[in-house]
Amino acid sequence: MRILVHDYSGHPFQVQLSRELARRGHDIVHSTCTAYVSGKGDLTSDTAGLRFVTIGDGTALRKEAYFHRLRQETLLGFELARQVRREKPDVVMLSNMPIPTLVVTTAVLRRLRIPWVLWHQDVTAVALKTFAAADVAKAMGVAAKVFEAGEKWSARRASAIVVIAESFVRVHRQWGTAGKVTVIPNWAPLDEIVPVPRDNAWSEEHGLTGVRTVLYSGTLGLKHNPVLLVRLAERLRDRGAPVRLVVVNDGPAVPVLRRAAADAGIELTLLPFQPYERLPEVLGTGDLLVVLLAADAGEFSVPSKTLSYLCAGRPVLGLLPSDNLAAQLLRQAGSAVFPPLESSLDDASAWAQEVLADPAHAESLGKESRALAEREFALEDCAARFEDILRAVSRGSAR
Repeated sequence: MRILVHDYSGHPFQVQLSRELARRGHDIVHSTCTAYVSGKGDLTSDTAGLRFVTIGDGTALRKEAYFHRLRQETLLGFELARQVRREKPDVVMLSNMPIPTLVVTTAVLRRLRIPWVLWHQDVTAVALKTFAAADVAKAMGVAAKVFEAGEKWSARRASAIVVIAESFVRVHRQWGTAGKVTVIPNWAPLDEIVPVPRDNAWSEEHGLTGVRTVLYSGTLGLKHNPVLLVRLAERLRDRGAPVRLVVVNDGPAVPVLRRAAADAGIELTLLPFQPYERLPEVLGTGDLLVVLLAADAGEFSVPSKTLSYLCAGRPVLGLLPSDNLAAQLLRQAGSAVFPPLESSLDDASAWAQEVLADPAHAESLGKESRALAEREFALEDCAARFEDILRAVSRGSAR
């Protein structure tokens, strides 16, 4: 099959899936968006049958300028549609796309009669409703209704839908699309994100060798409360266990973190997203890795950074809803999960202090993390399931 996979974000495990499908003999075009700033996977072509392309001119999305962003995301949809026309795939798979981009692409795929699969990573409509109810932005109340209509319309026109957790199925029942849904949890590339020594070249370059660190690496958006990271470091200092807070991120949380750390007198190292090939060293530098997810975001998001943390073989502290899939994985690995609230930080910091003070216990937790990842993230089974879905969709179109 000739397959076009568009993962707007360029995340590592989507790239890994494309490589595996190419190894299985398929002709894969893997498309990403340069406008979305995040940690990227290995977007270099080293596999026969795999080619990487992009949309966007490199101009980053202005996330807080809503009308400008709407226009930009709509234009990106038309650019992706032109890319589809050029590549002439048998089947398309779309992932992590903003609703305007998704709607435009769906309309063009329908007109071209190209079957496609929606790989549903976040239910955007549910997220916007939650934020509107929380008065994050009053305009989101109207936007939520419009975007839900667009997201539902697109889902109904997909030939098949892959969701990352059972909790997503409820939304698709409401939309009338549950009959074509398959649940395939996300994973992380075991062969690319591997445990490395705590003291490594990256930690040396950034003055973190021999410094006790609490590290966060990944996106920090509306579904996170970044100040909790500073408050956690503050609690640890008050307990007599001072740490260097290390945050690897580009985005609106950076100035928020800088101000909060300055006000609290917390040592903070802020760095932009690092090259993907250095991610094992980045994560290995954390004596404790932290995952954040807001209390009302659990049903529509599974933070993929958790999966990378587990692969890296480090102890992990989760500040996230207890019923989230990531929380379930952390508990299986022996790590701790607490509600993402400031009132939980006393208990969270007490657990963190115990781990940081006991290297043998920390090492044991790290080994459990890696062992769980090796049990859960087998690529062969996931790739076979995706391959079956794509083949069925392509053959269904031919019939």
